[in-house]
Amino acid sequence: MPTVSAHVARTLAAHLDHVFGLMGNGNAYFLDALERETEVAFTAVRHEAGGVVAADAHFRASGRIAAATATYGAGFTNTLTALAEAAQARVPLVLVVGDEPTSGRRPWDVDQIALASAVGARTYTVGRTDAAATTVLAIEHALAYRVPVVLAIPYDVATREAGAFAPAPDLHLPEPLAPKGPFGSAVIGEIATALAGASRPFLLAGRGAWLAGAGEALGELADATGAITASTALGRGVFPDARYDLGVTGGFGAEGAMELVREADVAVVFGASLNQFTMRFGDLFAPGTRVFQVDVAAAATHPNVGGFVRGDAAVVARAIVESLDGLDGLDAEASGWRETVDVDALRAQPTAVRADGLADDGRLDPRAVAQGIAELLPEDRVVVSDGGHFIGWANMYWPVASPDRMIMVGTAFQSIGLGFPSVPGAAAAKPESTIVLTTGDGGGLMALADLESAVRSAGGRGVAVVWNDAAYGAEVNLYGLKGLAREPMLIPETSFAGLATAVGAEGVVVRELADLDALARWAERPVDERPFLLLDCRISGTVVAPYQEEIIRVNS
Repeated sequence: MPTVSAHVARTLAAHLDHVFGLMGNGNAYFLDALERETEVAFTAVRHEAGGVVAADAHFRASGRIAAATATYGAGFTNTLTALAEAAQARVPLVLVVGDEPTSGRRPWDVDQIALASAVGARTYTVGRTDAAATTVLAIEHALAYRVPVVLAIPYDVATREAGAFAPAPDLHLPEPLAPKGPFGSAVIGEIATALAGASRPFLLAGRGAWLAGAGEALGELADATGAITASTALGRGVFPDARYDLGVTGGFGAEGAMELVREADVAVVFGASLNQFTMRFGDLFAPGTRVFQVDVAAAATHPNVGGFVRGDAAVVARAIVESLDGLDGLDAEASGWRETVDVDALRAQPTAVRADGLADDGRLDPRAVAQGIAELLPEDRVVVSDGGHFIGWANMYWPVASPDRMIMVGTAFQSIGLGFPSVPGAAAAKPESTIVLTTGDGGGLMALADLESAVRSAGGRGVAVVWNDAAYGAEVNLYGLKGLAREPMLIPETSFAGLATAVGAEGVVVRELADLDALARWAERPVDERPFLLLDCRISGTVVAPYQEEIIRVNS
């Protein structure tokens, strides 16, 4: 008769197509059933955190939920940082784990439900008679609330007979959130009136707008009002017309573009949390700007917001367009502001000072490296980013086509070390695209277990750029400048090129711009004839990213 583990595997297989993880005592029977009885693809990783990271990156790159799996105890506790990142970034995934037996905790067990709850993840525990139904509830919860969930299989239940298989229950998910009541309608009308009367209207969209499929409606709204547009780091490309788009706001944005945003008299924000980095620590908008926010959060997420509508970004954007059409006695024609602005010039990022691409200390200027790589990368690319000081370079210099092509796993929880395991998730989600990892040497060493996973899963579609400054750059730039001891902030210079070669990749040390020719040669080769490429870029730590300068200013 089918077991509990088989019921879980088959039910998951009806609603998702990929699982990432590592086998142990607690999930061995689940993985056996997954391999023998379903068509779900399984990608092995080398650290339990990597399974969660890969499932996280898979959703961000595809919009399709994936699962991770780990054993109980130490296997589960190894996932917690990645689970916390998914919870704070509002990424749905299912983590299938073993758990203590129903008879009680053994000496090596921990309270996994409490640990999951502490980082923001709810646990569903399967039993002998409800394994399929509980699995469906877990998937529904993850998708409905955009959160990770833990699906626990008690050790003494995993092999219990659970009855004959039945067709997997359908998922029941909520409809897009629409504003309710006269208050919501009134604020929508207020936004329409404000935009119709604005001389310098501005629209900002984040990842929530992308997930809502709001691009077309936002494009219509921008055209109807003549608004300049921009996005958050995770929402880039959501507006369909790039001619009037300033790119990314906040510390990754070009200085000229950010100065123009402060000229806006009305700003409407869709599906963006307005965190401190997007808002430039409160300086994104001028004090006189009238700011509205549209989000599924329960309330406005920044004190500078003057009007708030709770609702799906696409639903509300469409409602505002309709309200503009129905305004009486007001000129709802486009403002004409955007036609007076040279957007291309404002989007331009600063270039390296020296023509040879070197900083004053003789190491490479990261801006010159980023610009050189940008000219050589394939257009069909997905950029996955670890956390660290270096995140400014890819975000400033490597444009991507849409929000599902810039994957930043770690920024929500302010963690590092999640870069290499992001590659398998993105590679599975976008099987035809080039996967480009950007990571620092500190985070790269922390994630080293899954360097092999990245190389194996992406193969000739994979490129890793390691910004190797022999230091924890963010700490040097903040605490080093304050005079704290520098020794704990430094890292012995490590040959990532050598490490990559050891696991089957081509590793190239980049000490001058001419060394980037290796990327040009790699890009010219057929995908199935080339290896994963890792560029070990020996950069200067003296060049500080603009977003980091904002952090220094705020904390000085």
